[in-house]
Amino acid sequence: MNILLLNEYFPPDTSATAKMAALVVGELSKRHRVTVLCGRPSYDPSERHPFYFFRREEQGNVTILRVGSTTYPRFRMRQRVLNYLSYLALAIPRALLVRTDVVLSMTDPPIMGIVAAFVALLKRRPFVYNIRDMYPDMALGGGIVRPSAFANLWEKLHRWALRRAAKVIVLGDDMKERIVAKGVEPSRVVVVRDGVPIPESLPPTDHPVSREVRCGFPFVLLHAGNLGFYGAWGTLVAAARELERDGIGLVFVGEGARRAEIEAAAQGSPAVLFVPFRPPEHIPHVLAAGDLHIVTIRRGLEGVVVPSKLYGILAAGRPVLAVAPEESDVARIVRRAGCGVVANPDDPASVVAAVRGLIADRQKLAEMGTRARAIAAEYERQKHLELFAQAMESVT
Repeated sequence: MNILLLNEYFPPDTSATAKMAALVVGELSKRHRVTVLCGRPSYDPSERHPFYFFRREEQGNVTILRVGSTTYPRFRMRQRVLNYLSYLALAIPRALLVRTDVVLSMTDPPIMGIVAAFVALLKRRPFVYNIRDMYPDMALGGGIVRPSAFANLWEKLHRWALRRAAKVIVLGDDMKERIVAKGVEPSRVVVVRDGVPIPESLPPTDHPVSREVRCGFPFVLLHAGNLGFYGAWGTLVAAARELERDGIGLVFVGEGARRAEIEAAAQGSPAVLFVPFRPPEHIPHVLAAGDLHIVTIRRGLEGVVVPSKLYGILAAGRPVLAVAPEESDVARIVRRAGCGVVANPDDPASVVAAVRGLIADRQKLAEMGTRARAIAAEYERQKHLELFAQAMESVT
């Protein structure tokens, strides 16, 4: 097959979609010809590109077509929108000229699925929609946009794109349920999780990086990942203040749109600390630093976002504190595997009770880590990349 992938971000961009796009392209290119139509690197790229209108790169069975979109910093929303618009303005005409048997879309920019459905319609080719974050649900639930005529039109067009898709590839069962509720035939919705490589052995917990991340706390609640719009951050900070007297620290590793807001809420609390992202080679030691790892989703966003960070935690053999609705994918996995505890994202007391219960039973905590490591094999990355390729191949 000739496959056309539409997504603004692709390495050297470092966004989650860029990294997953590279993995998916690597798997598909084993048997097919893949053309990636992306923009100039702008999402914290590992290298910057000078201005150009168009650039072509060849890598075996992969052709990377880059259009000269703007490259403003991603943290300024208005300028980021300019990046989106310039990418779309240049990419759409180019997409119509690319020979392809199937059009594959991810979700950068947030309206990419709608645009790709139109491109596929004009080219008379099947359309596969890989939803990373579900819009406009994410924008509305995260407070990025308000309910309006524009939001209603966005939703209407998004439902049209979903109905046009030969396959909709989603990240979890809760997201599948949301898509089906929008009127999509269940047989056309496929769950393919991001997954992680499973290390043969686990790193020691006394590595210098692990000690530094622990910040001297006897017991560490660790959140390693993006501090974005989806988390129950207020609940976590309120719980951490209550747990100060127990010698428990809440450590955030990373950045994100909500970091300043979280720091303001935690001001004056010695139990809440922030440390910067670590390079990829340090990730195993960061994961080893947490006594209990946090995965959080605000109520109402279950199925809108599916945090892939869970799988790395499981592979590291660490227990999970899911501060998320019971209907969410993460809560279901934690409950089914017995690899952690679930707390109400609206109730700090629920978080406090869950943490104190585990501190009082260290044997139970250790058993949860063992169960996490055991279930991790279900989410091995290569297995799910092959499922993704099978979903693509089923449409032609």
